[in-house]
Amino acid sequence: MSNDLEKYAHIPLKQLSNRVWRTYEGGALIDNWKNTNPQVDGSMPEEWIMSTVTARGINRPEDEGLSRIKTEDGNLVLKDLIDSNRELYLGTNLAHKYGSTGVLIKMLDSLERLTVQVHPDKKYAKTVFNSEFGKTESWYVLNTREIDGEKSVVYMGFKKQVTKEIWKQHFENQNIEGMLDCLHKIEVKPGDAFMIYGGVPHAIGAGCFLMEVQEPTDYTMRVERTTPKGLKIGPQLIHQGVGEEKMLECFHYNTYTLDEALNNWKIVPEVLNSSNEFTFRTLFNEKHTNCFGLNELLLDGSYSIKSNGVFYVAVIYSGDGFMICNGKEYEYQKGDEIFISAAISEITFTSNSNSKILLCYPPK
Repeated sequence: MSNDLEKYAHIPLKQLSNRVWRTYEGGALIDNWKNTNPQVDGSMPEEWIMSTVTARGINRPEDEGLSRIKTEDGNLVLKDLIDSNRELYLGTNLAHKYGSTGVLIKMLDSLERLTVQVHPDKKYAKTVFNSEFGKTESWYVLNTREIDGEKSVVYMGFKKQVTKEIWKQHFENQNIEGMLDCLHKIEVKPGDAFMIYGGVPHAIGAGCFLMEVQEPTDYTMRVERTTPKGLKIGPQLIHQGVGEEKMLECFHYNTYTLDEALNNWKIVPEVLNSSNEFTFRTLFNEKHTNCFGLNELLLDGSYSIKSNGVFYVAVIYSGDGFMICNGKEYEYQKGDEIFISAAISEITFTSNSNSKILLCYPPK
């Protein structure tokens, strides 16, 4: 069967819908982006894109989070396709170094504020979870909406004067306002981009629709026992089974002024190339992290992408058109998520209507 699966490395692969349960509510803007009805908020506020990672949740399906591809042989699990020939799908260097995609991509839409949380850096992940990957992540804000008259915000980084002792006391007392007041509160708008490194405390506020590109784990340490909507969070989802003391060690207790926080973590996109048919910009690259990359193609015409020896993922945020790959034509439209393997040497996107295409890359 593996030889049969290898044939799919030579064509662009579209993912089936892959919504994932979380402890917060949202998702209506994902429905809107996908052109599906009804457009409702609920407990599936994330779309996981080209994922070979399972979600961590209590009493959830064992394979939740794994991406599936629609093919002429039926719906196939992306991980199975990749495992049929990792060098062909991922690229030789990536296959040998990681043996997996090395990245996880999400679309996230929040009706409510997410719980205050932190993710492990690589050292903590290796020591505590025996994982080669932590969960450094990035946020690219695509849209916002006011919820109950409040503008969209994010929280990140400890303010000056915050100490581990103060933070631990707020956690033990479940002083939520106290915890939020320890973090910088930043109003966001479409186009804003942030790096969230492992160890940095953060929370996404209500009304944020964003792309999150991250290391491929689902390790999240939370300090709120109840979500803003009243959902009780059990110990496993608080500390991932390592205990509260070890959970508190995941935080980096560095402190910052607001200007320092913005300078460290807010990213200004950079134009790499442009013409009357396209603008090609980079958002997250090796200047910020070697864990993943994200570029943006604004297209009103044609643009060709040559392989650099690894796979990448094209997410169609808006517009429609077609792709030319190995002499064949494939349509794309708003809401598509497309895996392009390392075996594809060149692909040309041509827009029928103005298109915004997000290009996601694995680690270096």
